[in-house]
Amino acid sequence: QVQLVESGGGLVQAGGSLRLSCAASGRTFRGYTMGWFRQAPGKEREFAAAVRWSGGSTYYADSVKGRFTISRDNAKNTVYLQMNSLKPEDTAVYYCAAAIGRPGVLPSGRSEYDYWGQGTQVTVSS
Repeated sequence: QVQLVESGGGLVQAGGSLRLSCAASGRTFRGYTMGWFRQAPGKEREFAAAVRWSGGSTYYADSVKGRFTISRDNAKNTVYLQMNSLKPEDTAVYYCAAAIGRPGVLPSGRSEYDYWGQGTQVTVSS
């Protein structure tokens, strides 16, 4: 079992930045692909970014590419999402997720992830 706890959300003005963190505990962090998803009010949960265990491979949704950066510190069992140039449409609850044993293309579907955090709210004001 893996427990994921997100932090770092909050209220920020458009154009600002936030860094989200996701701390993992329980089973070893090693070998997991980690992802960030988000869910705006009244919308489906959508993929934002993913990173391979090694940190050398990343994948982003078009909506965040060039503004968000996903990274991980395996020594701290933590994954991060640096969000820059935030827009009001980035307002959502952001969820951290872990996928076990997903070689090949980095997963971007909700069903491909095995563990989920409770989410952290990000609100971007215009």
